[in-house]
Amino acid sequence: MTWGAGSVHDGAVTSLGDLTPPPATRATRPGWRDPRLWIGVAIVALSVVAGSRLLAAADDSVTVWAATTDLVAGDELTADDLAARQVRFVDADDLDRYVSADQELPPDARLLRGVGDGELLPRAAVGSAEETDVLQLPIAVEPALVPESVRAGSVVSIYVRDTARCPECAGAALPGVTVVDAPAVDDLTGARQLVVAVEQADADRWFELLAGLEQPVITVLGS
Repeated sequence: MTWGAGSVHDGAVTSLGDLTPPPATRATRPGWRDPRLWIGVAIVALSVVAGSRLLAAADDSVTVWAATTDLVAGDELTADDLAARQVRFVDADDLDRYVSADQELPPDARLLRGVGDGELLPRAAVGSAEETDVLQLPIAVEPALVPESVRAGSVVSIYVRDTARCPECAGAALPGVTVVDAPAVDDLTGARQLVVAVEQADADRWFELLAGLEQPVITVLGS
């Protein structure tokens, strides 16, 4: 039997006209008062702080002294000769090999060996005046017998010959010495001076050699 728009099931009558779908709802963005928003902001802030601390902990760089110019053995170290450099050592024990910029240099600090421009300052290269016998020896030379490229920090060999006794004889009196200072030519005398770093024994031999020559001629060879 047909009952029109309705149907009978277990004694209950259901009308199709009463089956209306529920109203649709749209997702809304959380407002400023929504606690979920503030929880998210707090999580992001904590992540940033934690990341910054991790990066700071990972940065194990240290500050050490480095030379700002070529320095030679016997030089007195001053603040003008050094600059602080940030360095990250792979091996922490390497830090002990260099002078920390957090430490002040002693007033009588001198170099026991040469240090190049930009080179980190080794602890083994720093001592006192009593620990080094390096002297600064001034030598007067003819400008034409010195290469123009010779300057402070250059390594040169100094040859001497006696024009009175043996003009063709020449020997390296001071081989492989470091130039400490190389002033310009003196306008009054026309001579040039070189100051080289030598040990006490080399300085003694130099003066003994000159004392035995009648007309010494000094020639400087650059490396």
